Amino acid sequence: MRILVLGGDGYLGWPTALHLSALGHEVAVNDNFARRGYDEEMGVESLVPICTLEERLAVWTEVSGKTIKSYVGDLCDAAFVHEMVGDFRPETIVHFGEQRAAPYSMISQAHCVYTQTNNVVGNLNVMYAIADIDRDIHLVKLGTMGEYGTPNIDIEEGWLEVEHNGRKDRMMYPKRPGSFYHLSKVHDSHNIEFGCRIWGLRATDLNQGVVYGADTEQTKLDPRLATRFDYDGVFGTVLNRMVIQAVLGHALTVYGNGSQTRGLINIVDTVECIRLASETPADRGEFRVFNQFTEHLSVRQIAETIAEEFPGEATIEQVANPRVEAEDHYYNAKHTALVDLGLKPTLLSMTLIDHLFEVVERHKDRVDLAAIMPTVSWRATTSELPQTSSALAQT
Repeated sequence: MRILVLGGDGYLGWPTALHLSALGHEVAVNDNFARRGYDEEMGVESLVPICTLEERLAVWTEVSGKTIKSYVGDLCDAAFVHEMVGDFRPETIVHFGEQRAAPYSMISQAHCVYTQTNNVVGNLNVMYAIADIDRDIHLVKLGTMGEYGTPNIDIEEGWLEVEHNGRKDRMMYPKRPGSFYHLSKVHDSHNIEFGCRIWGLRATDLNQGVVYGADTEQTKLDPRLATRFDYDGVFGTVLNRMVIQAVLGHALTVYGNGSQTRGLINIVDTVECIRLASETPADRGEFRVFNQFTEHLSVRQIAETIAEEFPGEATIEQVANPRVEAEDHYYNAKHTALVDLGLKPTLLSMTLIDHLFEVVERHKDRVDLAAIMPTVSWRATTSELPQTSSALAQT
């Protein structure tokens, strides 16, 4: 199968491309290296050093004998997207190519507008390229469990059967996202569903939980194939961040009372979920939604698990929650579709946590202590308006 991975230089896109290539698929990747640019903007780096995309691709050919083609360009450039899709002629497009951090989208008005413009416009350009070039292309789009929020009813896999005033219908599950980033993913989902209805596109929307882990079978083949490991307060995920705090002898910081519950998934399961979705495509006109996580834990349970497994002393500390979110809430999300397709879940275990401790121990000299704690507040607004706006107001 010919598979184009958008965002193929990123934390998940890169190991996904390797996983698919190793299994015999013909793979190409696209990236505009915006994620590396965020590092420069935030003044931080991946804990694990990462090579350039060009170096990574060369090493993969050296190690595996397989070739991955690359397309460097911005998904917000419609002409580029059309040219890329027309040149590679994929059967499946895996779409990771978006700004993916909730805190980044909440830094300021400029970061909010950038996130929504980049994500929504880029996704629309991909949809139009598929519609214009080949409507049989299967779009596998990475969404997020954060689209749903924390409703007081069970979370279904994308759709909800409702009865109202004696009538029944099937509707997209109501969304109540918790950041401007998560809102961009909701817009994507609605746009893709609309495209399936009006153009007969085939799409799978993967609402993924919090990802943790540092390696897949392919990235372990050579240190130069490593993927990112983010720990900072903007792009770092909670479990990876707490592992670093334990290794450094710092308290594991829990936002608020820690009862916030989230779905979790190991990176090795993420790449396998993409394979399963790609090899079992949606039907023409079908908007298919899978909730992509393997277990759910509260933030405090994550902290307690890490503290228990850490070979040294680890303490837990509550800090003010920078986010506006429900802390004590009902949470029961369905996630059976990918298991039905053959996913064998990798659950959080002592072995996995020990491996993360080892990874952090090897690279702990690269940790920027100032970057770990949260610096973005949901309650603050920073406009960052152009200077000309104030001048215009005075005229």
